[in-house]
Amino acid sequence: MNEAKLDGKNCVITGATGGIGKKISEILASNGCNLFLISTNEKKLSELRLQIENSSNVKIHTFATDLSILENLKNTISEVRNFFEKVDILINSAGIFNVDPLLNSTIEKFEKNFNLNVRAPFYLARIFSQDMVQQKWGRIVNLGSSSSYTGFKNGSIYCTTKHAILGLSRSLHAELKEDNVRCYCISPSSTRTDMGKISSDQNFETFLDPSDVAESIKFVISFDENLVIDEIRLNRMKIE
Repeated sequence: MNEAKLDGKNCVITGATGGIGKKISEILASNGCNLFLISTNEKKLSELRLQIENSSNVKIHTFATDLSILENLKNTISEVRNFFEKVDILINSAGIFNVDPLLNSTIEKFEKNFNLNVRAPFYLARIFSQDMVQQKWGRIVNLGSSSSYTGFKNGSIYCTTKHAILGLSRSLHAELKEDNVRCYCISPSSTRTDMGKISSDQNFETFLDPSDVAESIKFVISFDENLVIDEIRLNRMKIE
């Protein structure tokens, strides 16, 4: 395997303080990636930044904002441009996990979920893929879910957004691959995160380890020749 040289690459990560986003941030920093970390929680961002600075010699910037709001997306682009000359890797990890019966769902809930889970990745990919196309190298990772391929009771909003992110990823891959920009949809099943605890009808101990998900992402973005793993489902061995 001819691995991509990740050292020195500029990486934007949304949802950076979540269970999976945090582990992705740590592993990419350990591989020499400069990081622009985005989350709604400024305190957790500061703690993560300090942790990474103590263990890795990379450039790092944090930005606390809610990406479900369009104006905040525009401000985020400006912040990234002030810190990075170009973006090489985009990790869309931010998301909302909404569980509601259809009759209790509202258009406001639908719009907030769709805006964060789908519109934000679309917007960021549209902007930063321009850097990647220009330099003929780039990586876009969209965090899907097992719900990108199936549906579950009371999950109409969430499953809709995750089916949409799978479709977006497939389209971006088809459109950008000629310029050596690779788009991946990584779809883990239930994972041991705060978000995963919402699934109270399942055994939390059987959920995936966020570190394993992060390792899988690092693995797939490291292929740098003709082979590409553009779509991957990360399933649990044991379900209770």
